[in-house]
Amino acid sequence: MSKIEELAERVERLLLRHAELQRTNALLEHQVAGVTHERDNLRSRLNAARSRIDALLERLPTDSMAAPDASDAESAKP
Repeated sequence: MSKIEELAERVERLLLRHAELQRTNALLEHQVAGVTHERDNLRSRLNAARSRIDALLERLPTDSMAAPDASDAESAKP
């Protein structure tokens, strides 16, 4: 095989490999976009859950308004 034929064969293999890598890259970019979308969705849901929890915590009574503990109940007996 002549040098030119060998070179042409190598160029063909490089072109095939390049096309394969381009397809792989496109698939990976698609996967990254999907995972990024999922991450953003999960972050949004997490923030909404945090907001709901914060709202529930604000509705809880404070310590001064909480039910008396056992020692207060004992001292209140006649």
